[in-house]
Amino acid sequence: MSEFSFTLIFTLPTDNQDPACWVEALGANGCDDALIGIGVTGRIALDFIREAPTAAAAVVSAIEDAKRTLRGAKLVEVTPDLVGLTDIAELLGYSRQYMRKVMVNRAAFPAPVHDGKTALWHLDSVLRWLRENKISNVPLPLLELAAVTRQCNLQRELASLDSTLQHELGKLH
Repeated sequence: MSEFSFTLIFTLPTDNQDPACWVEALGANGCDDALIGIGVTGRIALDFIREAPTAAAAVVSAIEDAKRTLRGAKLVEVTPDLVGLTDIAELLGYSRQYMRKVMVNRAAFPAPVHDGKTALWHLDSVLRWLRENKISNVPLPLLELAAVTRQCNLQRELASLDSTLQHELGKLH
């Protein structure tokens, strides 16, 4: 069994957006291993530390437990997935300056998903690269979790795509 730390963010049903009324019910329905954040109107964040044999088992069981209580809520995001250099540094115990040095001095560093004022990467791409290039001995549970959270977020995004347009775009590759 490993311990996995991740966050589930939900939008609450429009007929009951007061997150305070959900807090006790979440604890009673299997989410007693989560800190609950209710700072944004209409949203609730569950910050889990869950023991499970795999990251997938931890995340899927947490989503099931939360959705059993939060009827009508929609999963918005599972983290950690999209991260900046500061996030990566904090997760691995490095300074942001060290991570920037690694990124700048290595031509094969993964390309960001978003490259603007703040660059964002999928965490699992960066962790795999760091491990494969022997720059960091990334803990396997963290690597596994990053891959699972990315899959969760991509699956949610894929459900909203226009299948006809996707078919046409597929022909271009």
